[in-house]
Amino acid sequence: MAAMPFYLAIDAGGTKTRCVIADSTRILGRASTGTVKLMRVSDHEATTRLQSMLEDAAASARVSLNHITRTCIGIAGITDPAVQAWARKTIAAKVSGDLDLCGDVDIALDAGFAGGPGILVISGTGANAIGRAPSGELHGAGGWGPVLGDEGSGFWIGLEAIRGALRAQDRIDLGETSTCLLREIEQHWKLNSLGELVALANQRAASESSPLPDFAALAPVVARCAQEGDVLAAGILSRAGEELAELVTLVFHKMTADPSNLEARTPNLEIAFTGSVLSHIAPVRDAMAARLAQTLPTARLQESAVDPLEGALWRARKS
Repeated sequence: MAAMPFYLAIDAGGTKTRCVIADSTRILGRASTGTVKLMRVSDHEATTRLQSMLEDAAASARVSLNHITRTCIGIAGITDPAVQAWARKTIAAKVSGDLDLCGDVDIALDAGFAGGPGILVISGTGANAIGRAPSGELHGAGGWGPVLGDEGSGFWIGLEAIRGALRAQDRIDLGETSTCLLREIEQHWKLNSLGELVALANQRAASESSPLPDFAALAPVVARCAQEGDVLAAGILSRAGEELAELVTLVFHKMTADPSNLEARTPNLEIAFTGSVLSHIAPVRDAMAARLAQTLPTARLQESAVDPLEGALWRARKS
C-alpha cells in the first residue's frame, strides 16, 4: 500500500511568511514567521526563520518533514538566481520530496483562478495588477515601487494623506475644510508637533534612533478618519480605488490586444484581489469596484480576498 501523500505550502511574501502542511483533503498544521526576503534580512536570519517555521508546522501537523511528498513555495524576488538557490538549499536541508519554486504573485493567481485565466490586483504596502490570459501568457501593470509608482497602495495612501493635509493646512485661512489627518498621524507616529512630522516624513536615511517613516502603516489611520467623516481622507481612499481599477483595466486591454487572446473578452472574466488595503479597507475596494463597473462591465469581481497560501497548496497538490 502506497504511503499517504503529504503536501507543504509556503507563502514567503515581503512582510511575513506562512505555511501549511496538508494531506489530499485536509490542512493538518500551520506555522508562520517574519519575512525571509533576502533584501530585508540576512541569509542567516532568513534561513533560521524558514527552517524554524517548518519545524513548528511539522510539530503542529504531527507529520515528519521527511514524509512530505511535494512542496510549493511562492517567494518574493523569485527572478533573482540567488533567491532561487537559497530557497532550494534551505528547503532541501529540511524537507523531502519534490519542490515547486515560484513567485509570490504566481501562487496568488492560482488562489484566485486555479491555473485558469483572470486578473489579480494587489494592494498592500505596494500595488500592482497581473493577468493570466487563456493562453497562459502573463500581463502586468504597476508595481514600480513607492518612488516611481504604487498608486493605490498603503504607502501611497499614507503619503497622499500627509501631502493633502499639509495643502489643506496652508489654505485653512482661505476657507479650506479642516481635517483630522495631521493630528491623527502625529499621534500614530508618537510625535509632538507638525515640525517633527515634516522632518520625519522628509527623512532620507534611517538610523538606529530614527528609522525611515512607515507610510504604509498610515493607511488604517486614513481609513479611520474617513469613517469619522473626514472629507479629505475619504477622497484619498476613493482615489486609491480608482487608481487600482486603472491598473486592472490596463492589464485587461493588454490581454485582449493579442488576437490569440480574444477569448479573454468573454463575460466570464474574473478579477480577484489580495493585500491588506483591499482586504481590510472597504472604501478602497468599493471605489475600485464602482470604477470597474464602468470600465469593464462584463467582468466579475470576486467577493472576498484570495489567500496566496491556498494557491501554493493547490499547486503542491496538483500532479
